[in-house]
Amino acid sequence: MSQDGRSIEEQAVQRRAQILGMSYLNTFQVDKPLFAELLSVPELKQYRAIPINVDSHHILFGVTNTTSHQTMNQLKNRFLDHRVSFSLISDTGFAEYILLYDPPKKVVYQDVKLSGVAQDDLFAQVTATLSQVLADDVVAYLVKQAHNLKSSDIHLENQKNAVRVRLRVDGVLHPVAELSHEKYRQVLSSVAIAANVSTASGDSQTGHINQTYKLATGEEVTVNLRVETVPTVYGQDVVMRLFDTNLEFLTLDKLGLSDIERKAVDDVIAHPSGMVMVVGPTGSGKTTTLYSLVNTLNSPERKIITLEDPVEYFLPGVVQVPVKGDVNKEGFADKLRAVLRLDPDVVMIGEIRDQDTARTSLQAALTGHLVLSTFHASSTAAALMRMLDAIGINPLFASAMHLIMAQRLVRRLDDSTKIEYVPDEALVNQLQGIIDSFPPGLAKPDLSQLKLYKPGKSAEVPFGYTGQIAIREQLQMTPGIQKLLRQPPNTLTSAMLEDQAVAEGMRTMMHDGILKVIAGQTTLEEVFRVVG
Repeated sequence: MSQDGRSIEEQAVQRRAQILGMSYLNTFQVDKPLFAELLSVPELKQYRAIPINVDSHHILFGVTNTTSHQTMNQLKNRFLDHRVSFSLISDTGFAEYILLYDPPKKVVYQDVKLSGVAQDDLFAQVTATLSQVLADDVVAYLVKQAHNLKSSDIHLENQKNAVRVRLRVDGVLHPVAELSHEKYRQVLSSVAIAANVSTASGDSQTGHINQTYKLATGEEVTVNLRVETVPTVYGQDVVMRLFDTNLEFLTLDKLGLSDIERKAVDDVIAHPSGMVMVVGPTGSGKTTTLYSLVNTLNSPERKIITLEDPVEYFLPGVVQVPVKGDVNKEGFADKLRAVLRLDPDVVMIGEIRDQDTARTSLQAALTGHLVLSTFHASSTAAALMRMLDAIGINPLFASAMHLIMAQRLVRRLDDSTKIEYVPDEALVNQLQGIIDSFPPGLAKPDLSQLKLYKPGKSAEVPFGYTGQIAIREQLQMTPGIQKLLRQPPNTLTSAMLEDQAVAEGMRTMMHDGILKVIAGQTTLEEVFRVVG
């Protein structure tokens, strides 16, 4: 409370004391000795009375406007060998005394550490800490730990008896704590208010949090999260995805593109029109790739407009339009038609979700705009087939689509702990079968002296992995692909498209992954885990 607010409160209490015929005491102006042996803390709170001054004959209690006459009589009867008197004090003064008698327990936040073995004690400590702090502190603490562990997202999952808290680190989820359902309701309310979503909605929702929280320790935590909620059997689950606001990392140079991949991207984005799609499942790095493309194209000579649900990174010099994809509101397709009238050079569409958006995007790509978007598909060939299903046969389609990039993230082996081994004959034969399917022109590694690596372990690197790398495939509109796209759709399959693309030089995600395995960057198990 400000000094002016405190002064107003004390003046009001003083007037109240005059009306009641009581003495008044401004506790802000007096020393505060404690007489803990007189009344217990629960009794102080129950009676709403504080011993202000005590000697061998007299006790002065400070009471508030809500202390009853019955309570004052009880205190007189309890201390019959003293002369008991009362002074009226403010509620703020009473609260200050209570803090002196019952100071808040110091919150000790345990840093979450992932060791690769069961950590029941740490799990219990974190659970206990989260149960006693404010809801905002729970969010700030989890975000801080996620940043420390380089986690991509935080999962709050309703179970029958509790709410499980897990962090995704390098693509793998790790349990770190539990919340009671009562505590979770408070946390959910805090998240909902900050992200502008509803706790009572029966539909999935998307929101965004960009603000600073202060922990009970006084430490400030800046939070930049995309929030996804979905109703489940036991309650509303929440996934909070972290975003790094440092735009220096959103460049093509930071994506780890090979020379061939980078040349393909540079050639396409150098053209003033056409469509580029980045495809893959949730958590595969599509958004980072898309923003890196936009950030690379961002210059004073270009007008760039983005349509996003929600806006995740804020790019200076780029016109960013938030879009809510609700069926009863203006969606991506309607907003896209509107922004095309603003004469943009580049349009970024956060995600193609429906036929109308797909058709409008392709029309924009055909009329002098460079269109960038993401799409949910398992591979480049599957993305092409899904687009064909969405828009139907269109002879101009092949000329509008310039590049499709599919990607997955695999965990990177830690160079200081990885363990070398010689694969058995069956595994070598399996790898040779994949290498034999390499496209023409791609060098085939010699497996005669092959050595692979598996993850080791250390205190600093308990799982043997540090960070993630992308495995990619890039499908371009080659003459063979264009020819296939012109044949009747009921005769076309994604396997045919992939075979043709490989025959004309495309390296698939499996090919890229195997090359990274042979180079010792990741493991075969990781590639099979994410690619299949």
